[in-house]
Amino acid sequence: MALIEVAMEATNTVQSQELSAHRASMLALALGALGVVYGDIGTSPLYAIKECFHGLHAIPVSEENILGVVSLVFWSLTVVVTIKYVGFILRADNDGEGGIFALLALITSKPNTISPRARSTVVVAAIFGSALLYGDGIITPAITVLSAMEGLSVATEALQPAVVPLTCGVLFLLFLFQRRGTADIGNLFGPIMLLWFTTIAGLGIGAIMRYPRILSALNPFYCVEFFASHRFHGLVVLASVVLCITGGEALYADLGHFGRKPIQISWMTFVFPALLCNYFGQGAALMETPGLAVNPFYGLVPRAFLYPMVALSTMASIIASQAMISGVFSLTQQAIQLGYCPRLRIVHTSAKTRGQIYVPEVNHFLMVACIGLVLAFRGSSGLAGAYGIAVTAAMAITSIIYFFVVWKIWRWSLWRAVLLVGVFLAFDLTYFGANLLKVVDGGWFTLAVATSLAIAMATWKDGRRMLHERIVSARLPAEAFMEDIARTGPVRVPGTAVFMTISPVGIPPVLLHHYKHNRVFHEQVVLLSIVAVGVPTVPPEERLQLEPMGHGFYRLIAHYGFMETPNVHVIMRGAEGLGLKIIPEMTSYYLGRETLLTTGKSKMRHWRKTLFALMSRNTPTPTTYFGLPPGRVVELGVQVEL
Repeated sequence: MALIEVAMEATNTVQSQELSAHRASMLALALGALGVVYGDIGTSPLYAIKECFHGLHAIPVSEENILGVVSLVFWSLTVVVTIKYVGFILRADNDGEGGIFALLALITSKPNTISPRARSTVVVAAIFGSALLYGDGIITPAITVLSAMEGLSVATEALQPAVVPLTCGVLFLLFLFQRRGTADIGNLFGPIMLLWFTTIAGLGIGAIMRYPRILSALNPFYCVEFFASHRFHGLVVLASVVLCITGGEALYADLGHFGRKPIQISWMTFVFPALLCNYFGQGAALMETPGLAVNPFYGLVPRAFLYPMVALSTMASIIASQAMISGVFSLTQQAIQLGYCPRLRIVHTSAKTRGQIYVPEVNHFLMVACIGLVLAFRGSSGLAGAYGIAVTAAMAITSIIYFFVVWKIWRWSLWRAVLLVGVFLAFDLTYFGANLLKVVDGGWFTLAVATSLAIAMATWKDGRRMLHERIVSARLPAEAFMEDIARTGPVRVPGTAVFMTISPVGIPPVLLHHYKHNRVFHEQVVLLSIVAVGVPTVPPEERLQLEPMGHGFYRLIAHYGFMETPNVHVIMRGAEGLGLKIIPEMTSYYLGRETLLTTGKSKMRHWRKTLFALMSRNTPTPTTYFGLPPGRVVELGVQVEL
């Protein structure tokens, strides 16, 4: 009996230690989520309430209006973020990854589940939604840093002229340091945002204690009364209220970095209560002192702590911007792998964390666009209109794609799927409609950026598909080619030739062109195809597939997920483990360099073919993207008529 008791005690001790370790790990992830996932939505108090009571479409600072606005904020955060995103959308993960492309991949990976027309609708919606997120990535750094810097003008009017130059300086430094990655400073994000949320919650609680009547805004009756009183103008104000839920899409996109549970724990136990305390506190402060409408967030801050709060706000806004910039980099990587974006150079800034990447071309574009926005609008109020359209349109698109996931992939009954998503869309479309009223105030910028990027992505996808069809149709069947090799016995030279080919079917034209001009083959010839699959990552054991074709020819197929970047050096090293003998200094890589002619007949309009050809000419060579050794690459030109 004693031995049994000792054994049971030991087992309980081990289980207790495992449980403690699991809780510690969960808390660490929850802390990290504060800095990365909630940076965007966590800095919304800087400008959300302010836009309702100060600016072009402001409403009078009265008790009824304050209660109405704060009630709208509360129910928006509750329904859209807490119920929709934290409660439901986070469950729609693709092997643990989230985001609009991950949601799309859930559907496209099972093509027979929906009709071709519905599939096309979902794809177009996803393309436009991802384009909107690029617009969000441009506006987020600009509006958050600018809003933080505007605290200086609250401290003293003398610093008003310095707000825009300082904002541009901070943004320039932010983008300048992107090449270093966030690995070194990532651990600081969580503690800083912990301090941020604690501070804004404390400031809000102090104001609520002085004016507790603001808590009556929990009653949804004030939302109804607000719209009954203001009618059409109430929708205009709703376009400002929606700023409190910016970051919902970022929350979903960062699912793969932390997992669903840590994100939910952070929101329910800390972020949501802290935000509510601050928003209700701002409402209480406005009831006490209507003159604080110019900037109610900084109105909560005691004057002695104003400069430290500006510093903390700036750090929080930089973290929020960093999270959004990193999200755009990840979105670009996914778009490249799924075929919606040309190949761009991707730099992995951390050997330990897969998601930390840097895309130089995208970084430069974002920097110029962000600084240009600040110089053009010169105030956070002007940017608010552009911001709202990007956020609400992306949320509505996510709801539409989510409907097909729950109905067709999860096999919910139609009425259940319609009922749930109908509630989500009722909020999303109302917010989007309200923000359409601000098109002339800045919303035009987001729509212009999103439309341009969506056209470019759709054109690239269609153009690559057409190019693939042209190249595949010109291929020689593998069986016929191998029979010809056996019959003619061509001259072989020492070494290995690796021919990069789009499709793992047939013999690529680049190999035929090589033999036509050189009349020899290497002793070992590898036809390498890199295939993108509709999952975030591919397990190492499923990565490579080597198929001997005879006479020293091999077909090597490498599978990569949409969250991964292919590297030929790593692929060839893995192929050695499958039996392929490679001597790097005796290996040459052959690429086809297509010259596109737009004179052919096809369904694609001529202007789109011209755009595709232009994008193709300006795309970086595969040498950089695939990590090929530059001194061992041979490019052969091929003309293709589209």
